[in-house]
Parts: sequence; structure tokens; C-alpha cells
Amino acid sequence: MIQPRFLPLILKQVIRHRLRSSLTLGGVAVAMFLFAVVQAMQAGVRAATVSNAADTTLVVYRKDRFCPFASRLPQSYVDRIARIPGVESVVPVKIVVSNCRTSLDVVTFRGVPKDEFLRGMATRLELVGGSLGEWERRSDAALLGETLARRRGLKVGDRFQAAGITVYVAGVIRSEQAQDQNVAYVHLDFLQFAAGSRAGGIVTQFNVKVTEPAQLEPVARAIDELFAADQEPTHTSPEKAFVARAAADVIEIVGFMRWLGWGCLAAVLALIANAIILAVQERVREHAILQTLGYSSGLLARLIVSEGLVISLLGGALGSGLALVVLARGGLALSVDGLSIPFAHGPLLFIYGLTTAGSLGIAAGLVPAWQAARREIVTCFRAV
Repeated sequence: MIQPRFLPLILKQVIRHRLRSSLTLGGVAVAMFLFAVVQAMQAGVRAATVSNAADTTLVVYRKDRFCPFASRLPQSYVDRIARIPGVESVVPVKIVVSNCRTSLDVVTFRGVPKDEFLRGMATRLELVGGSLGEWERRSDAALLGETLARRRGLKVGDRFQAAGITVYVAGVIRSEQAQDQNVAYVHLDFLQFAAGSRAGGIVTQFNVKVTEPAQLEPVARAIDELFAADQEPTHTSPEKAFVARAAADVIEIVGFMRWLGWGCLAAVLALIANAIILAVQERVREHAILQTLGYSSGLLARLIVSEGLVISLLGGALGSGLALVVLARGGLALSVDGLSIPFAHGPLLFIYGLTTAGSLGIAAGLVPAWQAARREIVTCFRAV
């Protein structure tokens, strides 16, 4: 450990060559910014697609259909599904999206029956603005996910248009569920007849809640068997499995981005190591003088490692902090087929980035520190 009285010396060595230190800090910051964004993408994918023991929601979709535009199911299926043993509730949902392709800026309208929404889905949502009463009274009202509202700069009382549908913002909601963060909840009957669709009695999917997690597979099989011979057969799966299946291409791309993250870490290691090696080579005689003044080889090594740690922490804090601000203000999310995979962000992302950068800084300084500590004083004074 380095005593606090040596910190001014370490900082002086860091700022001694301002241009080189600035370029190194900038490179580390850029690399850690990209690394933090990649980590946010991967965390968002895990949150949206990895099932846990508490999941009790199934999604009933039209068989062999993926895009919401193509999935059309009779709303009358509700009563038949509700009679299946193990089903707690059934909510018909109509989905309209501004873009069915993969994009960072998609508006997803979810039309749900008013009573079912207030009785069930609204209980898991936190209202951060507006009122549920206003949404209940107005037929064109929408409750916006916090991510969508932030990205579009919308607030309670605004009107906005997307996918040919104009709605009034009655409230802004917050939720831990990925699919609630980037969505606009509207009345089912309003959405069915909005934009001249004339799709009364037709929905995109059914969200089925079962009594306990163990009922997920039996209920899913029972639903699909029930409608196998109907004109509109179904495919039923757990909600997170449904997201993973529909967004398989996006998930594969995000998985490939892991290599970009490793590349960023390699760049950080190389940048810091290069800066430390150059600094040590320039200060060979200075190290010899410090040794004659009583500085031990171990202390010199710790000073050199600490120099790399300071550079990495400053660059890591800058890059990770900037990534956190961009993700928080931008409300970014990957959307495909009406499903949303938000970029996860929060204090843990910053802490993880800072810790990773600090570890790399220490690792980058170990070899130069070891070499400097092994030099004999006489050899150092002979160095040019």
C-alpha cells in the first residue's frame, strides 16, 4: 500500500507529460465508454430473456407468426383459455408498432382492456407522473413507459403521433419489467379501430398468468392443443422465452459484441502499459537518486504501479460516467417485432467499469515496476 504522503509525487509524475497523459486518458476513456455500453446491452438482454423461478406469465401468439402485423387472433379465445385448469387470468393485447424491424427508436402501442389492466397489470407499475383516473376516463389516453417518455421528450398532457395513431399522455410509468419500459399502454378498443384498421374483435396475443410457475408448461401445451384444429392455431411459451425467440438475431449480435468488450479491455491495458513503460524509461536516473535517498526497490515499484492505477481510474471514471449519462438520458433500447430490450444502466455499471479499469491499470504497471525495481543503482546512473 502507498502512504497518503506519496500521493502528490504520484500525481506530479502523471501530469509531468501533459500531452502524453491526456492522450492516454482519452484513449482509456473511449475504450471504457464502449466497454460500459457493451455491458449495458448484455445486461439488458439477460434481464429481458433469462427466466427465473418466479415467472408465471405465458404469451399466446399466432402459430408461425413473429411480427405483430401478422399475428391475428380472435378475441373470443379469452373465455376458452380462462377455463383451462391452472389459468389465473387472461389479458388480450393488441400491438401496433411504428417499425417492425430492429431499431433503437420504436414506439410500441399495447392495447389492453381497461378493467383487466387496472385490476392486474397496473399493480406491478409505479406511476411517476399523471394519474390512472385520467387514463381511465379518456379513450385516447396512453400510459408511457419511462424510457419511451424520456427518449421522445414527452410529459403528461402532451399529445404525440406514431404509426398513424395520435394519443394523449395521461401518465408516465416505471417498472422493473423490460417490456413495460418502452411501451405506450392504451385502451384495447381504441387501438383496434385507430388509424382506420377496423380490427374489432382481433388481437395480437394473449398474456396468460398461471397460478404457479410449475403450471407454465402444462398450461402452454393445453392452450396449443385446444386451438390446434382452429383456423387460427396458437403457439404458447413463457414470456421471456417468447422474447428470446423473437429477438434471436438481436441477441446473437449482442453476444458477438462481447468480443468488442474484450477488445476495449485489451486497448486499455496496452495504452496504460505503453504510457508507464515510456515514463519509467525516462526516469531511470531519477529512480537511482530516489534509491540513494532511501527509497527501497519495493517502494519504487509501488509508486510505478500506483501511477498506472491513477491513470486508469481517471480514464475509467470519465468513460464509464459518460456512458452512464448517455444511457440514462438517451433511454436507448433495442426493439424488434414490438419487443423491447433496454440498455441496463445504473450505479453498478459505473462501479463495474471503474473496478475493471483499476484492475487493468494495476496489471499494466506490474512489469515496468518489476523491471525498475531490479535495476542496480550504478546501472541506472550509467543510463543515457
